[in-house]
Amino acid sequence: MTAAIPEGWSYGPWHEGPDPLAPPVDLRDALDELGRDVMAGSSPRSALEELLRRGTRNTQGLDDLTRRLWERRREIQRRHNLDGTLRDVQRLLNEALEAERHELFPNPSDDARFREAQLDALPSGTAAAVRELANYDWQSEEARQKYEEIRELLGRELLGSRFEGMKEALQNTTPEDVERINEMLSDLNALLAAHAQGNPDIDDLFAEFMDKHGEFFPENPRNVDELIDVLAARAAAAQRMMNSMTPEQRAELAQLSQQAFGSPQLAQQLANLDAQLQALRPGEDWSGSERMSGDDPLGLAEGARAMSDLAELDALAEQLAQSYPGARLEDIDLDALTRQLGDEATVDAKRLSELERQLRDQGLLERAPDGTLQLSPKALRQLGQTALEDVLRTARGQSGERDSASAGAAGELSGSTRAWQFGDTQPWDVSRTVRNAVLRTAGAGRGRSVKLDVADVEISETEHRPRAAVALLVDTSWSMVQEGRWLPMKRTALALHQLISTRYRNDALQLITFGRYAGVVELPQLIGMEGAWEQGTNAHHALLLAGRHLRRHPDAQPVVLMVTDGEPTAHLEPDGTAEFDYPPRPATLRKTVAEVDRLAKLGASLTVFRLGDDPRLNAFVDLLARRSGGRVLAPDADGLGAAVVGDYLRTRRKL
Repeated sequence: MTAAIPEGWSYGPWHEGPDPLAPPVDLRDALDELGRDVMAGSSPRSALEELLRRGTRNTQGLDDLTRRLWERRREIQRRHNLDGTLRDVQRLLNEALEAERHELFPNPSDDARFREAQLDALPSGTAAAVRELANYDWQSEEARQKYEEIRELLGRELLGSRFEGMKEALQNTTPEDVERINEMLSDLNALLAAHAQGNPDIDDLFAEFMDKHGEFFPENPRNVDELIDVLAARAAAAQRMMNSMTPEQRAELAQLSQQAFGSPQLAQQLANLDAQLQALRPGEDWSGSERMSGDDPLGLAEGARAMSDLAELDALAEQLAQSYPGARLEDIDLDALTRQLGDEATVDAKRLSELERQLRDQGLLERAPDGTLQLSPKALRQLGQTALEDVLRTARGQSGERDSASAGAAGELSGSTRAWQFGDTQPWDVSRTVRNAVLRTAGAGRGRSVKLDVADVEISETEHRPRAAVALLVDTSWSMVQEGRWLPMKRTALALHQLISTRYRNDALQLITFGRYAGVVELPQLIGMEGAWEQGTNAHHALLLAGRHLRRHPDAQPVVLMVTDGEPTAHLEPDGTAEFDYPPRPATLRKTVAEVDRLAKLGASLTVFRLGDDPRLNAFVDLLARRSGGRVLAPDADGLGAAVVGDYLRTRRKL
């Protein structure tokens, strides 16, 4: 049973903005991939471009679409060749000659023998033979019809190569049709000449022309420039098709074109049209050619269409490459993409465009003061939440415990609330819970009682009031990049920052990087930091900065966490310069140990997260842990985040 369509309603393709039935883009997955690339050293702009090229789990990327374009291009070239019209003319000529000889053979007259001699003396070339037979008085009606088919075929092919759909519209052409076509071509050439001369009445001339000959132009151009664009693109495709033929094939077609519809005037009008279009649109590709190596012959009209398809595929490939200044995904010609690759490819392109737009519109990407693209604070928070969830999941998997990092598992109210999650034991914030229910049911009508739903529940966050001053020291020497520890290091910092900023807000976290020199960095700086070749692991400078941070928070419990994969090979001199040497100088080791001793006097125990199995590093960090009352953990790169966050929480629970 088919549902009836209401009167006055119609159904068609959706063109007003994004498809309302299309699945929503997954911004969280996209942001995670962006963040991963940025933390691995890509710029946000490069990471976004890479995401669009790679695509997402549910959407083909630009690279996949481009690959399909090139496969489509190769398919056209490998399947077809361009001698279809010549083959058809040769076939019809042979059939005409055979029918004529069959008619003449039983005739005993001298006239019949003379005609046979004429046929035997025809030139060997197809075009020359067709021209020679232009005035021949055919005795066979079948042969006459075959010869007329040659003229009609040539006319249809020539016009079809210049005007879209013309070949199909010119079946069973009458002399009146030929006269009408010649009149259209004459008027068209006159219109283009007037345009080239700057005639001020060109708009009126165009309107008159379309009123008279609009049936020949299904593209329905709105002005003379659009008309020229359509005609020039098609004529250039026809010229590229001719350029792709052998010199012999081109010469044959040039001669045959004089026989189109039996009207040499048609070929002359088309030649004039091509010359004017080339002068008006010199930017079209008039000199290109293609190598067609297949077995399927194409006529002139189909050949020109194939050349147009190849040009369209090239243009789409350039649009998908997004390599020109100011490139945007909105530049992609979706109609052309549908013609070449189908609806699914267009859906993927729309999704990618929508993904790019939403990343910008929802404030996940923003411009820095210097004009560069960067991840916004909102994006960093979302990345941090994902990193923290991954770390806690890893930690639970290692320990067999459920998440014990919920804010304020015990303690005093912090003044903040959050949505209830399964397993939470904190007290409800009753006023906010009821308010949420009222807002949710506000549109249900008056007089109805308010019913609570689990989605309405908010809990009051609690926290231990004792504070911690936390210094996270991360090694940024080249070995961290070289050994694949750069990204895990950044994700660890991101997770710890997220945990402290959302669940232990009273704690003071400072991020310190150390290579040849150490420095205090904000989270966005660390996330966007690129790995650089730099010799030196200046743990001394990093511990010095950590001590300054702890002294600024004398009322807080000091916590120092250091991530490194190499023994100290640099230290800071009194004048601020870094001295590097390998193997490490005794002075470097002595200064580093002395700084650990100063931290111990502040009550700070040092936890070292050792990456790698260097025996010299193992011995040195064990020494640091013993002198500070701390410990050494040796996680692999994937377990680094869980180790650092777990150690922080272990220390935090002791407060």
